Parts: sequence; C-alpha cells; structure tokens
Amino acid sequence: MPFTFDDLVDDVMRRAPETIRVFLAFRMRCVGCPIACFHNVADASREHGVDPGKFLAALCACS
Repeated sequence: MPFTFDDLVDDVMRRAPETIRVFLAFRMRCVGCPIACFHNVADASREHGVDPGKFLAALCACS
C-alpha cells in the first residue's frame, strides 16, 4: 500500500495494522499515542529523529 509523508500516523496504522511493527522497529512510540491522529509521517520522523526516506520506504514495503 503506498503511503506518503502527508499521511497521518493514526490513519496509516488503522489502514494497515501490519505497519505497527515498522513503527516499533524504528523505536517510534506512536502506537497508542494521542498525538498520532495529528502528526503525519514526516512529523513523526522528525520528532523521533528517524530518517524519513528509510521510514517511509519501510512502511510501504511492509503493507
């Protein structure tokens, strides 16, 4: 499933629950976070100091 940097984190996890393991593998504590419905993939990457390109590629590859 293609994702973009503009997709909300909560939407990504709801549309494709298998992406939760990617968030956890990148040590991102977005699962269950009340801000996940406001942050997009780019925001979350920046907040957690994760390479946004690698993270987005991993999200797209897992679904």
